[in-house]
Amino acid sequence: MWENAIIYFFVGGTVTTLIVVLEESGFRLLSGLAALVPVFTLVSYFFIGASKGGNAVAQHSKFVLVGTLVSWVPYMIIVTYLAPKLGPNKAIAIGLFAFFLLAFIFLLIIQHYDLFQ
Repeated sequence: MWENAIIYFFVGGTVTTLIVVLEESGFRLLSGLAALVPVFTLVSYFFIGASKGGNAVAQHSKFVLVGTLVSWVPYMIIVTYLAPKLGPNKAIAIGLFAFFLLAFIFLLIIQHYDLFQ
């Protein structure tokens, strides 16, 4: 288990560093491309698939897809709209609040209706 955690840590840290360095170096398109790479699900699905199989990956990917639409898309819209008006820190804080509120509601609904099992 700890070997996997170390891999997650290095992959996530590497991609995050790459995104920031590319943006700071003026390579906005490459930075954006790196930010679009689904690192967390990519690594997670390899390990979920190896331990639980394809059906578990499919169920998890459905959960993540719907959760993304419910919580991550509104977060990005809020940050996009508010960052020029309030600055990035306030926009991100408000966006994260909305993200976690919507994600919590989403999880309650998922649990109540026993979805994505």
